[in-house]
Amino acid sequence: MNAQAVVIASTILIFILSAVLSIFLTLNYVRNHRRSSLFWSIGMWLFAFSVLLETVFAYGIFNQSLIKIYLFAVAELVLFLSFGSANISGGKWLSYYYAYSMIVSIYLIISLILFPVERIILHYVVFGPLPLDDTIASSLITFPAAVVIIAIAVLSYRRKRDFRLFSIILGVIIVSIAGTLYIAKFPAFLYYAEFIGIVLLWIGFFDRSAVFRKASVKA
Repeated sequence: MNAQAVVIASTILIFILSAVLSIFLTLNYVRNHRRSSLFWSIGMWLFAFSVLLETVFAYGIFNQSLIKIYLFAVAELVLFLSFGSANISGGKWLSYYYAYSMIVSIYLIISLILFPVERIILHYVVFGPLPLDDTIASSLITFPAAVVIIAIAVLSYRRKRDFRLFSIILGVIIVSIAGTLYIAKFPAFLYYAEFIGIVLLWIGFFDRSAVFRKASVKA
């Protein structure tokens, strides 16, 4: 099996796992109407979408528009996962975080429109570097979001000491940083991290999904 076939097979597998998990999280939100479930489901749908684009790239199909959409989705998925985590704790600081996130997201959109992205698909995988302005704009979204995710995760785990919660925490953190790995010139780690992250999220969320919870009640 050549390198292209390996990349395609791995991205398709990650996409299927992430899409199914996204459906479960969406159903969970429909059941409990919690903001954290809503934001986590949006974040996971963005993750599934970004992996789908990676599959398209692996087939050799890419252009400026697709690459810019991918870069925006990768940054925003981290942001929405952080919204999900932040809504667990709540607090007045959330309104400021929403306002800040809206401003930096608009900045990223403007940067992606104004500055062309060089060819970042090499040997069928996503590979940096990005224009400086795009890197700065993405970092203004992903770094604060990662800090929020990690801080809330540590506080939540210290309170509950739940193994599945620990798995969710670790999975969210790995998925959140996966999209930045190609910038650091570790393209292979991007796909390893995505796979490990989605497996950890499956372990953590599986018994928590509305579908399986209802099934167990009926049994």
